[in-house]
Amino acid sequence: MFFKTRLYFTAIVTFAIWALLAWDHYNGGVPSHHILANKDLPAFSNWWGGLLLPLLTWLLLYRIQKRIISRNNGNPKTTKYAMDTLYRFAGALLFGILLSVFFTLGYSDIPGYMVLGLLPLGLFFPIYRAECLLGFVIGMTFTFGGVLPTGIGSIFALVGFILYRCIRRGISFVVSRFARIVSANKQKPDS
Repeated sequence: MFFKTRLYFTAIVTFAIWALLAWDHYNGGVPSHHILANKDLPAFSNWWGGLLLPLLTWLLLYRIQKRIISRNNGNPKTTKYAMDTLYRFAGALLFGILLSVFFTLGYSDIPGYMVLGLLPLGLFFPIYRAECLLGFVIGMTFTFGGVLPTGIGSIFALVGFILYRCIRRGISFVVSRFARIVSANKQKPDS
């Protein structure tokens, strides 16, 4: 079941990116995007997205498949965990689309605030997961091609991993220690 899903979804993404590249080619040329929109930095052609996106989709869907099957103790049936994965993908897709729309419309402050909003969000939700990266990249591909969203999304995933797996655990540890100290002080009889 998962293999067919991976195959179909990768085929859809491959068709979509190559259709976009063909449309760009015949309507003014395939654009290139500079890193951080700075003309002094290197530019990446959207042609690279034609190779990168299908490969990225296939690999990330494999990671998702492995995680879902391991969560189900080897059972490949759809579960609530698989639905949570779908919700994370949809949320990241919407986030990427909104970021692209606001950037395209010239509201440069809103994408900055959205990116800063990922920091507290990363403490409470696993935004580093493969489905989040895939949704984010696909959501931004129409506007920025495939290379820049993959690079930026990978940085967000790394920051999200550090926030969720390291800093969140550190905060939990400190809070639990503090709660134990407060509880122990309340249980002591007054002299």
